[in-house]
Amino acid sequence: MKLISTFFILSALLLISAQTFAVSSSPDQETLSVQKQHEDAPLPEQTSKEMKETEQKNSDVEEDVTEEGEEETVKIADPIYPWNKAMYHFNDKFYFWLLKPVSKGYSSVVPEDIRLAVSNFFSNLTTPIRFVSNLLQLKMKNAGNELIRFAYNSTAGVGGLADVAKKDLDIKRHDEDLGQTLGSYGIGHGFYIVWPLLGPSSVRDTAGKIGDILLDPVSYVNPTETAVGIAAYDRVNETSFHIGDYEDWKKSVVNPYVSMRNAYIQHRKKKVEE
Repeated sequence: MKLISTFFILSALLLISAQTFAVSSSPDQETLSVQKQHEDAPLPEQTSKEMKETEQKNSDVEEDVTEEGEEETVKIADPIYPWNKAMYHFNDKFYFWLLKPVSKGYSSVVPEDIRLAVSNFFSNLTTPIRFVSNLLQLKMKNAGNELIRFAYNSTAGVGGLADVAKKDLDIKRHDEDLGQTLGSYGIGHGFYIVWPLLGPSSVRDTAGKIGDILLDPVSYVNPTETAVGIAAYDRVNETSFHIGDYEDWKKSVVNPYVSMRNAYIQHRKKKVEE
């Protein structure tokens, strides 16, 4: 109860600050509005009648897309754009100069089966985050399944090294975090934040991340340097499964910063609605 109370107090303070900051910030940062203005700008030879016809067609298309259930564009304030852009470039260099080489070397030495076992172990270890998040969202069945998965994988799965609950019991992991929990209560993102090493986030998800850290058993390992080392190893292990994904994505977009921001918000929106 003490951890949960601390989490909600921190969340409230961060969200109040976000609301004040977002209201006072101007919406003309580097967002999709730039792209929209470019797309909406009429060609010199386009007549007023043609413009109206085009707008009508676009309106019809938008209605059809909505009816077909396609995702709508979600926007977020970006009042600290200079910081975010700097941190984006920092994280980009960190990946290419350090994380990728280390993860690549690690994957060439450690077999995939062992790396998968390590991934399963850390996933099992963070069960409290998923259990509490599901519980707070009143997803009782999912919360119960997380407890069953933890008990079964910790025993039959040899400390969580194998996900036998999925194989033997057909109980899948229900990924939830406290940022999603806040979103399920109707709390908005606040504004966009890019953290060094951690990557894209928002005020709401940052508050949720603080709660996740409080629920993560690794956070209580002493000394702190050991806890940081364990978290770093987990990061390297996970990255070893996805080398090349970031590079391919970066080549496929025009503006990586804007695309990452939009992709993050869309992804979080889907997770909240699940």
